[in-house]
Amino acid sequence: MKDIMKELSLIGIVPVIKIDDAKDAAPLAKALIEGGLPCAEVTFRTAAAKEAISIIAKEYPDMIVGAGTVLTKAQVDDAIEAGAKFIVSPGLNPEIVTYCLEKGCPIVPGINNPTGIEQALSLGLKTVKFFPAEQSGGIGMIKAMAAPYGGVTFMPTGGIGPHNVNDYLSFGKILCCGGSWMVKPEMIAAGDFEGIKALVRNAVDTMLGFKFKHLGINSAGEDEMNGTVATLGKFFSFPADKRSASTFASPELEIMSKKGPGAMGHIAIQTNNVDRAVYHLERRGVEFDYDSATFDATGARKFIYIKGEIGGFAYHLVK
Repeated sequence: MKDIMKELSLIGIVPVIKIDDAKDAAPLAKALIEGGLPCAEVTFRTAAAKEAISIIAKEYPDMIVGAGTVLTKAQVDDAIEAGAKFIVSPGLNPEIVTYCLEKGCPIVPGINNPTGIEQALSLGLKTVKFFPAEQSGGIGMIKAMAAPYGGVTFMPTGGIGPHNVNDYLSFGKILCCGGSWMVKPEMIAAGDFEGIKALVRNAVDTMLGFKFKHLGINSAGEDEMNGTVATLGKFFSFPADKRSASTFASPELEIMSKKGPGAMGHIAIQTNNVDRAVYHLERRGVEFDYDSATFDATGARKFIYIKGEIGGFAYHLVK
């Protein structure tokens, strides 16, 4: 359970999908994987759910496919038999939770109040679905509830989309978010899997929030750095901000005190979550220099260099 939950936390967004025809399962899974979200919660709202999960599990064994809207023991059995790697329910039924745990299948039951959290804890769970998220008070409600329950993490679902997904993911107690905006039923029915792939890629980019942070220019030494900073200040009135190994001539322009990574210097790219960015960029073929990473007090990465150069510059991610 721990490995699956950890990977879901790195993926960040779990597409919640409703499949009416099992023939759509494989091309939909392919679109999700190629778009950057190698996971799915297939809801048991249609008769095709079990077959769809089975097709995905067999054709894409590395994909984390789960079953959602699981309400009965029979559905638990169907989901596990089909190859579901986790189960999600809209509410917390102790009988269903216990049954899943007895079968060794991770379950994330739905709650939207402290009583539900207490019930989940009494059953040995540490991760709960917060549902329906927006209608139940959104991220504000989660933050209020999380305060007395330090070890609990949440998977909010319901009313989440590009406009608010980062409001949720910016809070450390959010494991991941469930959403359906990139897997619209009408697009699935129309066979628009290229359109779905584009929406998935956009969802990933929205979540990661990449943007230019600053440019670092290499210098031969302190004297050259100081001269560059002085000249930029003289010409453009840029205020100098001295650091331990560099001076910022402006918030977007760092002058190094020596030659650092990159023939000409480095470019910093800001992201909302460095660990998630590393996970997703590696899926895009990016390699990282893990020895360069630094971490915050919680153990999460806050800085890491990409291996190699692009256009004469080294690149690093920063939170």
